[in-house]
Amino acid sequence: MNLKFRLALMNFLEFAVWGAYLTCMGNYLGTVGLGDKISWFYSIQGLVSIFMPTIMGIVADKWIQPQRLLGLCHLLAGFFMLCLWFIGWQTLEGQEIANKSLFIAIYTLSVAFYMPTLALSNTAAFSILKSHGLDTVSDFPPIRVLGTIGFIVTMWFVNCAVWDGHGLSFTFAENAFKFQYTYNQFLVSGILSVVLFIYCYSLPVCPIVKREKKQSLMEVLGLDAFSLFKSRRMALFFVFSALLGMSLQVTNSFAGPFITSFKASIDPIISSSFAANNATLLTSISQISEALCILMIPFFLRRYGIKTVMLISMFAWVFRFGFFGIGNPTMPGVLLFILSCIVYGVAFDFFNVSGGLFVDRECSEDIRASAQGLFMLMTNGLGASIGTIIAGMIVNSHCQWTDNGFLVGDWQSCWFIFAGYALVVAVLFAFMFSSPKKQ
Repeated sequence: MNLKFRLALMNFLEFAVWGAYLTCMGNYLGTVGLGDKISWFYSIQGLVSIFMPTIMGIVADKWIQPQRLLGLCHLLAGFFMLCLWFIGWQTLEGQEIANKSLFIAIYTLSVAFYMPTLALSNTAAFSILKSHGLDTVSDFPPIRVLGTIGFIVTMWFVNCAVWDGHGLSFTFAENAFKFQYTYNQFLVSGILSVVLFIYCYSLPVCPIVKREKKQSLMEVLGLDAFSLFKSRRMALFFVFSALLGMSLQVTNSFAGPFITSFKASIDPIISSSFAANNATLLTSISQISEALCILMIPFFLRRYGIKTVMLISMFAWVFRFGFFGIGNPTMPGVLLFILSCIVYGVAFDFFNVSGGLFVDRECSEDIRASAQGLFMLMTNGLGASIGTIIAGMIVNSHCQWTDNGFLVGDWQSCWFIFAGYALVVAVLFAFMFSSPKKQ
């Protein structure tokens, strides 16, 4: 099997696991008495990213081959995700989950082992490509595209799949048993994680770099990646990665409940609109945009450098939030929702993918996995945790859950606050960060 195809399939499964629940989990949580905890569920992903990617990066640098560690992490993440499905299955329809603390604890364990795989999959792909004489900047983005496609496929699946006691069916129409509203989204994610665990053991070996010189305590513990902060440029890069990371999970947390909230409208045209009843499908446009934007990254990085690419990402976040603030699910307002989803591809990929490539090229070979973990710590860890918690506070202060499971209120103010924050970060970055024009 072609090497690039094998790595592309790895990426497909890696992000298909996440796509099954990431953008629609909020709708399910609202129906089982956990609606006010949505921001915390997404913050948990960030909190575990503060330490788990770094720890797993150290392990991958020193003891376990990255592709094998990737598989082991998915086995554990998948097991706990299946436990969530079981708890949901045992909960009667329309009832609150009896043991909310247990549900949250199991979810925490699942994402604690999933989040490091985002960095580990990059490390494994980069290592395998280099060991076969290929170039990461030109060869990795097309491989990473399959990850986005995997995310899209599972989003579409859970948006349309229905299990109502009469078997599996698919529909675009309103149906309370769609996977995007039920615990079955966790079943899909768990099964895919186990499949990826098995697949990882078919991947080529990623050799662990052996150091001949005597190692310091910092090197033994894998903390030498933090030495990157000695460079002003790298320190600023990581600081602004955290600041920009504060925007990463905001729409993943609240875009679904926001769009679905229009079903509570007293206007039947709005409440029955296609967008309001297919929020997961609509937001999948974001991932389609991602797939296209990833292919543009090599050109932009070589032509303009990391600073311009990250600035483009930051201003894209301004438009991402702003379009949500002025749109609605009917024509012509739905076109603004679509535009928001289109610019998301630029906002997310021009930061996440190009940032990973930048870190890989700036770091020595023996700390690359640790450095990728550090990048994850700053973005999906500190940044996403703080950002999502604050976003949750803002949303909860402007919106409330109704008895029939809709989060309604002054959404426009929320989106404008988020857009204003992204604009401030972009302006500060433009003045403070400098880098070579080409990376």
